[in-house]
Amino acid sequence: MPPAIRTDDLVKEYGDVRALDGLSLSVPQGSFFGLLGPNGAGKTTFINTLVGLVRKTSGTAEVFGHDVEADYRDARDAIGLAPQEFNVDRFFPIREVLMHKAGYHGVGEDEAADRAAEALETVGLGGKAETRFDWLSGGMKRRFMLARAMVTDPDLLILDEPTAGVDVELRHDLWDVIRDLNDDGTTILLTTHYIEEAERLCDQVAIIDSGRKVTVATPDDLTERGTDLVTLTLDAAPTGTPAISADGIDSVAVDGSTVTLRANSGSEAVPIAVRQLEAAGHRVHDVDVSRTSLEDVFVDITRTGGDATDGSGGSVDPDTGDDGDAESPEVTL
Repeated sequence: MPPAIRTDDLVKEYGDVRALDGLSLSVPQGSFFGLLGPNGAGKTTFINTLVGLVRKTSGTAEVFGHDVEADYRDARDAIGLAPQEFNVDRFFPIREVLMHKAGYHGVGEDEAADRAAEALETVGLGGKAETRFDWLSGGMKRRFMLARAMVTDPDLLILDEPTAGVDVELRHDLWDVIRDLNDDGTTILLTTHYIEEAERLCDQVAIIDSGRKVTVATPDDLTERGTDLVTLTLDAAPTGTPAISADGIDSVAVDGSTVTLRANSGSEAVPIAVRQLEAAGHRVHDVDVSRTSLEDVFVDITRTGGDATDGSGGSVDPDTGDDGDAESPEVTL
């Protein structure tokens, strides 16, 4: 069974700028895969290469075993895309827009009508079927973009910032819809700047920066690379920095009656620190442990450049056009 996405040494150049710099990545069928990176890292160029909006300079890109250029129609028919920008025909009711989209993929009129109705109900727009796109609220527009991606019943759903600019309640509603699709077997590729979104939804995430892959791992594996912050409040300020030492404790600092330390595992460091402080005559009356989040790791990796490999043969890409605001050409996918 081929992976949902496979790229090998994928390169895209715009003149002297190498936007994709030797991307080799494999996304398993049925997975929920996150693609993270700062603006300009390569996410949108990667997506546009998969869906046929960008022609690669060299290398290989396949969707379910279909080359995205040599077998373009088969590759395209397997993909549903919800782009970040709103590239929608605004002159028709949204139900008709969905029917047109299904028709482009060879779906008959009666079935297209059924699929359009089902997709709108799934995203909570069943009562807005005859409304034009421009008359929808911002949150409803995001729902519609997901419905349009779903209407062809794709095997691979690509979501480019699907919850950008929506309120918390709608974000969670969309998460539920996307989770259900993945539970039913649809492979999801998600790009997002909401790190919590990737942390909650994704089986694996790839972090990319500056035109090249940084790492690929599960969210849990990534957070384990960070350090926890342990804060201990004493009953009185020590005269100097207390001596606290053990494997896994990286640093100790003091500010008044507050002692802070960095540790690989906060839960393991707390009893060690308390014992050593009390043995030195200090009394601890409050302890707080701040766990490393995926956002902390992401910021640290992209700020320092991270490592060059993920230990599993995966890799990712860059994107000179991913500024978070640029619009792609109008296209039906």
